[in-house]
Amino acid sequence: MTATDTAAAGLRAMIASGELTPGAQLPPEPDLCARLGVSRGSLREAVRSLAALGMLEPRHGAGTFVSALRPAHMLAGFAAMVDVLPLDGILELFDTRRAVECQAAALAAARADGKVVARLRELQERLSATEDEQELHDLDHEFHTTICAASGNETLAALAGVLRSRGRHYNVYGSAQGTAVRAASDQGHEALIDALAAHDPTAAAAAAGAHLTRTERWLRQLRPAPEPG
Repeated sequence: MTATDTAAAGLRAMIASGELTPGAQLPPEPDLCARLGVSRGSLREAVRSLAALGMLEPRHGAGTFVSALRPAHMLAGFAAMVDVLPLDGILELFDTRRAVECQAAALAAARADGKVVARLRELQERLSATEDEQELHDLDHEFHTTICAASGNETLAALAGVLRSRGRHYNVYGSAQGTAVRAASDQGHEALIDALAAHDPTAAAAAAGAHLTRTERWLRQLRPAPEPG
């Protein structure tokens, strides 16, 4: 174990034990170095690595603090990896996406109110009408984000967003089969809206799973190249 690893492990232990609570400021560097048996350089490198994971928050001119430790805020490292995955890696994530998004849809069906359903209907109407590919992607993203937010589980919604983010760079709407893709997508959205409107978690989970399966099938068949941005 390197000195940086030792410092990081010591800081994690202090947080895990409750000695350093969410929002607490880290002790002065000399005290931490003496306690952990590391140099200032190793300690600072450990702080940077834990900050990248969302565990610590360096504040200019104020010091370093333990973050709020909200699970949804600690996906930054995972999100950075997902955002560079090639298509085969994205396809492998679909099994995980199904578990996450089906559960989110089920919770949304149990908890969503009429405003959420109305918003989804509005988004779907705009999706059906637009011919602009960028708007199509943006509206589709908002549609699914709205469902995940309606689950009432911040971590679940954040994880779903991370898993879905890279897929936006693979465009299947502009392919020769674009009309069929859009028709299938519209059908999946309508099924989700109906399930949420009926407050039927089982139907919502089934609709989400079917929608994802169709998306995965199109990606496997068309294998589009990633788009920049």
